[in-house]
Amino acid sequence: MPYDSYRLIRIAREGRVVKATIDNPPINLITLELFAELAALARELEADDDVLAFVLKSANPDFFIAHFDVQAILNFSTAEAPVRGAPNAYHAMCERFRTMGKATIAQVEGRVGGGGSELIASFDMRFGVRGKTVINQMEVAAGILPGGAGTQRWPRLVGRGRALEAILGSIDIDAETAERWGYLNRAFAAHEIGPYVDALAERIASFPAPAVRLAKRAVDASALPLEEGLAEESYLFQQLVREPSARRAMTRLLELGAQTREGELKIGELAARLGE
Repeated sequence: MPYDSYRLIRIAREGRVVKATIDNPPINLITLELFAELAALARELEADDDVLAFVLKSANPDFFIAHFDVQAILNFSTAEAPVRGAPNAYHAMCERFRTMGKATIAQVEGRVGGGGSELIASFDMRFGVRGKTVINQMEVAAGILPGGAGTQRWPRLVGRGRALEAILGSIDIDAETAERWGYLNRAFAAHEIGPYVDALAERIASFPAPAVRLAKRAVDASALPLEEGLAEESYLFQQLVREPSARRAMTRLLELGAQTREGELKIGELAARLGE
């Protein structure tokens, strides 16, 4: 049975949605064992073409992920000189979550810091809770820097100035600020986040798989120069209009009332019905 080899992560599969709950008391520290399990989960998810949405949560009401184990960092070998371009296993894990052909969603209901923040900054979407979610990159205060992709993800999410405020200041950032900056997609009341994330994951997973995968790839092409990104979008669009699943879905959309006044006033509802 897949997804059954984890001790610190509880896995639940519901159709084309996989939900993972980190459970590493007392603070969900990214120990070497938890890092190994997260990396293994990223590889397993990446290879599972039947999954279209992945949700990461925490069993701890106060901590989503504290940060990477500082004692483990102190034990890293420093005998050799630094090498530019050396392999970084943490980067590789984060990139798998960023580029895999499915939506990756972080449901952040407590504190997340350091490597935990860097991990979810690589996810497609992040949702938090007002009064509970707090983000912190404390590495500079500890004499190092965010080495798990944080210096690259933060500016892309919130801009250079805000990234430097967070990283150089090692400050706590509340959910409202993180939402305003663009680090969080949205900040909810505590009772709202679960139902919203569940519904969003299930909605995405109900749509044609080729469209979900290639739309994500097209969005990622926005990192290219505009002309190249537009060319990639056009190419991927051409692929999808040739997919039988697309032709079925477009035909069904018209049958449900799209391109009528009444239908277009509730197009979001019609889109949901396409996944039924």
